Amino acid sequence: MDSSGNNKILEVNNLKTYFYTDGGIVKAVDGVSFDLKVMETLGIVGETGSGKSVTALSILRLIPQPPGKIVEGEIIFDGKNILDMDKKELQDFRGNKISMIFQDPMTSLNPVFTIGNQLMEAILAHKKITKKECREESYRLLELVGIPDIKRRFESYPHEFSGGMRQRVMIAMAIANSPSILIADEPTTALDVTIQAQILELMDELKEKTKSSIIIITHDLGVVAKYADRVMVMYAGRPVEFSQVDNIFYNPLHPYTIGLMKSIARLDHGKNEKLKPIEGTPPSLIDLPEGCVFRVRCEYAEDECKSQYPPLSEIEPGHFVSCFRAKEFLSGSLVRNK
Repeated sequence: MDSSGNNKILEVNNLKTYFYTDGGIVKAVDGVSFDLKVMETLGIVGETGSGKSVTALSILRLIPQPPGKIVEGEIIFDGKNILDMDKKELQDFRGNKISMIFQDPMTSLNPVFTIGNQLMEAILAHKKITKKECREESYRLLELVGIPDIKRRFESYPHEFSGGMRQRVMIAMAIANSPSILIADEPTTALDVTIQAQILELMDELKEKTKSSIIIITHDLGVVAKYADRVMVMYAGRPVEFSQVDNIFYNPLHPYTIGLMKSIARLDHGKNEKLKPIEGTPPSLIDLPEGCVFRVRCEYAEDECKSQYPPLSEIEPGHFVSCFRAKEFLSGSLVRNK
């Protein structure tokens, strides 16, 4: 989804990932389309359960089967559909072309192996080099992500590291084979605010050094405002708005995005501004309402919203919105309620 049509490294078209449970079919991702440009940081935001992480896991074909299944769509990387890759191609692809940093580094690192052992394993999975060369490369990576006292830390175990240091190790493992795309799924959730900032700054610096692209999945709009170039807002398994970060923050055109912006404290607004939460709760992904899935919480909904789902349309250059009333917001004929 790129109005210019140029410079795309990844293209996701109409991706649908469902989970078949005893309670029914959970439509976790239900028609997601977006693109990622070279050296771009794309933010994916939305409430818990909106489909952000499942989208990322689908790109890497890491959906557990059963109960999950990618039922439709295309994920095009370097001209090839990832969904058509066989097991051997996938093994080479993961970590080599696209890497992922998960939320909790303590559960991602094996507690019975040293940090060095695990980092070397990540390198040797894709590179044919000697163990001595691999060790030197490991030292270089640990230094790159800001780990002090490298040789001693190389022999340490995960429990001997702080949460921030473990996350730095995970980043080192993720960039070990110079992937073109780095997916970070809530990479700073378990960290305190100061360490969060350090990790995010590190990722931003590494993007410039390695010329990679980043997809950052988060519910923290402050992170998105500072680090993302473009943003995709998701709700109930679908994208509802996709544009440059400034459009999302200063000119949102979907009622859900408008609601998100009203529910966060912002320095560019008055100190006496009252925050306004979005009323209601997200729908069950097993039993989605007819028409627009957000209409039951939307103060701007009208009869048309009940009968059909609004397509994701380009309302202005590079600004895609899934709302029948988006053009009214854009023109100013429909005023965002205070």
